[in-house]
Amino acid sequence: MSVSIRFLKAAAHPEQYPPGRLPEVAFAGRSNVGKSSLINSLVGRKGLARISRTPGKTQVIHFYEVEEKFLLVDLPGYGYARVPEGIRRRWGPMVEKYLTGRTSLRLVIFLLDLRRTPSALDLQLKAWLDLHAVQTCFVLTKADKVSRGGRQPLIRQIADVLELPAADLIPFSAVSREGRRELWGAVLRAVSAQAYNY
Repeated sequence: MSVSIRFLKAAAHPEQYPPGRLPEVAFAGRSNVGKSSLINSLVGRKGLARISRTPGKTQVIHFYEVEEKFLLVDLPGYGYARVPEGIRRRWGPMVEKYLTGRTSLRLVIFLLDLRRTPSALDLQLKAWLDLHAVQTCFVLTKADKVSRGGRQPLIRQIADVLELPAADLIPFSAVSREGRRELWGAVLRAVSAQAYNY
């Protein structure tokens, strides 16, 4: 089932953000973690969030309105080596301004690749979110690329690095839609929206 969703705008500065009248859920993660694929799978709309063949290309914040009740916010990815240094330096201030100054923010969906140990940049972002007491949901993408039998050791390893219970991590596949219901549950609880049957 698809969701009623529309693109609102792209913004690089707070004065360009849409009015903060509705609660917001933001997506954060490395440039190649599969963020656009997850968003498209979550809302059931192919091509809503554009999937670039060049990770790190998107360097603005994208806002989408869902059911006229809340916003999904696609933050630019980080950590891709081929992005020019000047653009990499802009990522931190842009995202920090959003995360610290957006009073309508209710939840950050933190995406990590199930197949990879969290990087230093991942841990820096987690430490920053912890410091600022930002409610965070951890999602492990590309779950379809790992056999079910091989997942648990990887999940436990990631959980240990993040110092979290393994049960707090949601495996997700944009291909099979595994984890979609669990992720929608986290989103809807955060925004206190009506429990749609997504």
